[in-house]
Amino acid sequence: MEVNYEYGVMNNNLKEYIENYIFPEYSKNDSGHGIEHINYVIDRCFKFARQFENIDFDMLYTAAAFHDIAHHIDKENHEKLSAQIFFENYEMKRFFTEEQRIIIKEGIEDHRASSERTPRSDYGKILSSADRSTSVEEFLRRTHAYTLKHYDNLSLNEIIERGYIHTKEKYGKSGYAKSYVIDEEYNNFKRHIDEMINDKEYFLQTYRKVNNL
Repeated sequence: MEVNYEYGVMNNNLKEYIENYIFPEYSKNDSGHGIEHINYVIDRCFKFARQFENIDFDMLYTAAAFHDIAHHIDKENHEKLSAQIFFENYEMKRFFTEEQRIIIKEGIEDHRASSERTPRSDYGKILSSADRSTSVEEFLRRTHAYTLKHYDNLSLNEIIERGYIHTKEKYGKSGYAKSYVIDEEYNNFKRHIDEMINDKEYFLQTYRKVNNL
């Protein structure tokens, strides 16, 4: 049954399946890649969909819903594993054609900021762009949560230093994070991040304040 939500027409059965069986899996991830992040990405995906033609909201919603599902299994290859989990999900074959499933799978594979290739479809471009942070505070909290979970042998100073290096590598002058949409929120975020990268003491103070250190 199709339902007209504020962002477009979606298959309600698909939405209910994902909410009941896919979203609960995100409790296994660190807090920076949990359900709150997924809902953030979904909301931004629908916002950016208006900049493209002929976007299927079921496909876009599904790509966003699955994109980090395997992060707790292997963070370094999570985009490939998440795409595989989607593609092997039998229920998804009820909702999408083979061609649609391939496009969704590729969109999930292409979403990662550090990917060296341009996403192969508009779905990948939207998802990759929607996955970018627009809040400095939230980005620093997610970075800290990720470090605590995956680098638990580091001292506090080393944790903060890793946060600075990660920020510079991702959002610095030659950073790997890219956006494929018009996104003023992201542009404002980048300007703030640039100030912090260029003033390390400012970064250290902000990192400590945001994470109550």
